[in-house]
Amino acid sequence: MAHGQQVPAPISAATDAAKPAPKRQLQAVRINTPLKLDGMLDEAVWQTAPIASQFYELEPTPGRPEKYPTEVRILYDDAAIYVGAIMHDVSQDSILRELSARDNIGNSDWFGVFIDTYNDHLNGYEFLLTPGGVQVDLRNSPATGEDGNWNAVWDSRTTLQGTDWVAEMRIPFSAIRFSKADEQVWGLNFGRQRRSTRQKFFWNEVKPQVSGFVNQWGELTGLRDLKPPLRLSLTPYVSSYVNHFPFNEQGKKNTSTSFNGGADVKWGINESFTLDATLVPDFGQVQSDNQVLNLSPFEVQFTENRQFFTEGTELFNKGGLFYSRRVGATPIGFGQVTGQLRRGERQADGSRRGGEFVVENPGVTRLLNATKVSGRTSKGLGVGVFNALSNDVYATVQDSTSGVRRDVLTQPFANYSIVVLDQSLKNNSFVSLINTNVTRAGSTYDANVTGGLFRFANKANAYAINGQVVYSNRRGTNFNSDQKITDQDGYKYYLNFGKISGNFTWSVDHGIESNTYNPNDLGILFSNNNVTQSLNANYNIYKPFWKVNNLRTYGSVEYSRLQKPFSYQSTVLYLGGNTTFTKNFLTTGLDLDAAPVTRDYFDPRRSPIGRYFVRKPTNFALNGFLSSDYRKKFAYDVRYGARFFAADGDRTDRKTLALSLSPRYRASNHLSFIYRVDYEWRRNQIGYAGGLNERIAEDAALQTSFGGRNGDVLLGRRHVTTVTNTATATYTFTNRMSFNIRARHYVSNVHYRDFSRLRPDGVETAVDYGRNRDNTYNAFNVDAVYSWWFAPGSQVSVVWKNASADELFAERATPQYFDNFNSTINTPHNNSVSVKVLYYLDYLTLRPRRS
Repeated sequence: MAHGQQVPAPISAATDAAKPAPKRQLQAVRINTPLKLDGMLDEAVWQTAPIASQFYELEPTPGRPEKYPTEVRILYDDAAIYVGAIMHDVSQDSILRELSARDNIGNSDWFGVFIDTYNDHLNGYEFLLTPGGVQVDLRNSPATGEDGNWNAVWDSRTTLQGTDWVAEMRIPFSAIRFSKADEQVWGLNFGRQRRSTRQKFFWNEVKPQVSGFVNQWGELTGLRDLKPPLRLSLTPYVSSYVNHFPFNEQGKKNTSTSFNGGADVKWGINESFTLDATLVPDFGQVQSDNQVLNLSPFEVQFTENRQFFTEGTELFNKGGLFYSRRVGATPIGFGQVTGQLRRGERQADGSRRGGEFVVENPGVTRLLNATKVSGRTSKGLGVGVFNALSNDVYATVQDSTSGVRRDVLTQPFANYSIVVLDQSLKNNSFVSLINTNVTRAGSTYDANVTGGLFRFANKANAYAINGQVVYSNRRGTNFNSDQKITDQDGYKYYLNFGKISGNFTWSVDHGIESNTYNPNDLGILFSNNNVTQSLNANYNIYKPFWKVNNLRTYGSVEYSRLQKPFSYQSTVLYLGGNTTFTKNFLTTGLDLDAAPVTRDYFDPRRSPIGRYFVRKPTNFALNGFLSSDYRKKFAYDVRYGARFFAADGDRTDRKTLALSLSPRYRASNHLSFIYRVDYEWRRNQIGYAGGLNERIAEDAALQTSFGGRNGDVLLGRRHVTTVTNTATATYTFTNRMSFNIRARHYVSNVHYRDFSRLRPDGVETAVDYGRNRDNTYNAFNVDAVYSWWFAPGSQVSVVWKNASADELFAERATPQYFDNFNSTINTPHNNSVSVKVLYYLDYLTLRPRRS
């Protein structure tokens, strides 16, 4: 063993597997001359550094020493830390090295360095590199776990040398944060994946039975006289768009163009805190949302694809109170425009004057800027401040007779802000305080949410208690209304206690969300007014046995009631497990859940909650998946599920069937294809059938008999069939250049069999209602992206987007898939081609050098 490294205690069966392994140490060596980054490690100074070796396996057999050694050394100077690693192997053919886009490992080996600069055992940086030179960087925190959305600017090179592959990294101190202490000890670990054998190794042993990851790293010593550099960078961008939509209307252009410019700024306020700002941001190139037909009473939660809101947001995501899609979201008055149109009317002379119609109603709010300040002190206090501004948004309406246009305000000027304080504590524990605020101009409402959360684990890291308390406050009137907000004050709390380490773990929890709790102005909550408690247990076997590599099992019982009134909602039993077979690495899992009669108080869309509910008969579901070995050129994923319901009076044969198939083919280390088809069939589903249209005589009469607009509810028994096809092709030219195209077609058809009247307390009676309420929704998207990282942090991207959607009602609705596909193709499409160039400018490389 090389000097400077602490030899770990030998592994034995007597060692308690639920206790962390002893912390190994590695000494870094200071150098005076910057290294040439070439992936060769032939400079003499590399031979002066102690070697970290003798890695231990995490998967598939935890604790086993590696057979083909890994050797790692660390050097540093005033500007950066250098990591040199040699991965010995049996042959070059055993070193898998598929090329992929940045932050995507693919079917490849990797080497990684893991750094906890404050040695708080909670927060860390991860820098991974594949033999093909693909970079992956992540942040690790209690809030998000491994967050791959974080990006840093660093440099690296790799080479193949005989039966070895070599990785050389230069991580500038400007990419990470650390204290000003004269002598420092950082948390440290190294990892390696041998993809040919599906093995993962770590230098400081990581035990799957131990709760946590960062707390199982070793230590880096020898760091002296580090001076945090001035971290100041500017990334200006320019972009140009050409949009085409076939309006084919006189006086309206089918094609429009735009030219945009802005910048991202990153400034290290001090050694601990960084300011990130985006000025006049442009998010037009992000991947299109997966649009769906939503029959539920809750909104659809979309994935965040805007880099500014995904990168470095681990502090702001604490407590789950921040849903970044609220910033720049659909204007709050978007759906109110048609209600403000002047309707057509007959004049005194008998002539008819046409009404107004909507010319333009923007579906997104353009941001003026967004800023975030975040960091962590040497005492473990994390501080985060986020702020964003959006401008007024207007819809344009036009008088069909005079041609006069006017603007209708749909979103007032708004300020979004978040403040987070997060104190790291010993024993892998923390306490946090979070505040979110939305302030809007004009006569509407503002919103504020304040939450505190904590985690306390015992010294042995065997047991922990987690908790959260949140208060929501809204003040003002509804938008475009004099009616005051009703849910002005609300609260939520949650407690969880359990055993967190070992093969067998368990927990009990209890939580309440009051009937007026509402964090949705800057967060997301599908339903409040809940009192829930559950008992959860897991038993895992991490080492291979019989014919499998591992076994993970879990079970829970959950009981739920309304908070007000205190009425029963549901009881659900969950059981499940998954495993991976040893020889063919086929991974499979099976889940079972069962529930007696439950009550859905939210589907009827009636306030206050509690008077109306849709009863759901006793049901059980069986779901499973299969995933084959991705090392093979051809691989596949299969998901399946079925839910069956007991008879409910004369309503029988209610069930849901679902199947998902996803084959993938890797033609070479450059080219790959993935196809996925999802099919779901819901037979005899009972649910809210939509509102009644007062302009239709049949609906108006039914609404009157129901007791008015807020009276009884129209339910429908329906068949719902949904098919989604998604195809993706990727060609990676180099580790810095790639092309990806993704096409998605979604169709959902709803056919109503009969209707019923829902009365209070869940009473349903049949109604004679003959109006056709069938509907079909189609959505089609193509996203094609060419990306070239021509310099560290600098990128050229060319994007083509094609999108269309249509919804067919009543007799036009059709269950025939190819009829829907043809309808989608023949529907007018919006096409957009854009080019965006961003260039990374670092002050440290631009400043004049001293002679």
